Amino acid sequence: MVAELDRLEGVYRNILKNNGVETFDARATLVDAHTVALSTGETKTAKHILVATGGWPARPDIPGAELAITSNEIFHLDELPKSILIVGGGFIACEFACIMNGLGAKTTQFYRGAQVLRGFDDEARGLVSEEMIQSGVDLHLGTNVLEMKKVEDGIWVKATNGSEHVFDQVMFATGRAPNSANLGLEDLGISLDRSGAIEVDAYSQTAVPSVYAIGDVTNRINLTPVAIREGMAFVETVFKGNPTPVDHDLVPSAVFTQPELGTVGLSEEAARDQEPIEVYCTSFKPMQSAFAGNSNRVMMKLVVSQSSRKVLGCHIVAPQAGEMIQLAGIAVKMGATKEDFDRVVAVHPTMSEEIVTMRTPVRRG
Repeated sequence: MVAELDRLEGVYRNILKNNGVETFDARATLVDAHTVALSTGETKTAKHILVATGGWPARPDIPGAELAITSNEIFHLDELPKSILIVGGGFIACEFACIMNGLGAKTTQFYRGAQVLRGFDDEARGLVSEEMIQSGVDLHLGTNVLEMKKVEDGIWVKATNGSEHVFDQVMFATGRAPNSANLGLEDLGISLDRSGAIEVDAYSQTAVPSVYAIGDVTNRINLTPVAIREGMAFVETVFKGNPTPVDHDLVPSAVFTQPELGTVGLSEEAARDQEPIEVYCTSFKPMQSAFAGNSNRVMMKLVVSQSSRKVLGCHIVAPQAGEMIQLAGIAVKMGATKEDFDRVVAVHPTMSEEIVTMRTPVRRG
């Protein structure tokens, strides 16, 4: 795993080098609106400065927290642990729970909330949770860690439900914080919000006109392709004389659990708070799974405006949902209506054909 990450880093370094980018492996701090000081003692000046320092895993403040690893260190494990506790319920926690379970580690997951993947469509995240449990993840909802300590055979963990367990490894995936500390930003008059995120306008410009910021350090939509789009908009705005605001509306995304969750637009809950809606939804066992004796279920769901008929949200829980939602995202972004979906002939036999064959709403609200 480390070798592959090193290979990818080498690829990106070569891309930078081949495009005439000079890189410095050093810590940088902003001295003034046009100057950066490096930990090597050098200083660099520029007309514009772009901060793209990303995020950093957060650790809860509990006894023994230093014994746990995060999504940083898990790639550097020398061997696969026989047992692992993953604490958290977001993207990273659920994805790594599925990865470690799939690799054969006895995987336990604690999440303090009532259901994993907060912010996603309730029905979709409920099915992901059920399927994770079916596949062997020992998921405990409404549960958190009280304290941990090192013992002879691993890491002892006491949970809020009173139970005690020993695991080979514990991984915290309890959120990420903007990586903005000690960069000299506040001294320049650049505002940070309560989470430490750099405050920027629609063009990713900070309160200091020559300084811009993109990606997770701004805590807008923390996804790699969104950061890339923000970078492209920065180039258009600053270097091409074409002021381009970043479009954060209707961004498709996928959670690479098993099964995957693909989503674009509003959840049923968010849409209902906004306007009267119709919900079209089906959950079924795919033909390929049935033939193989697999009990896994998938889900296809459309959230539709009653007045405009526009598809406000599309949610897919299925193998390869990420691939499906990329294409569904085009239609939703274009403002497709339910009738536009209905006019498309189904590709049979596929899972995704259900997206264009659902005719009767399961509920209105």
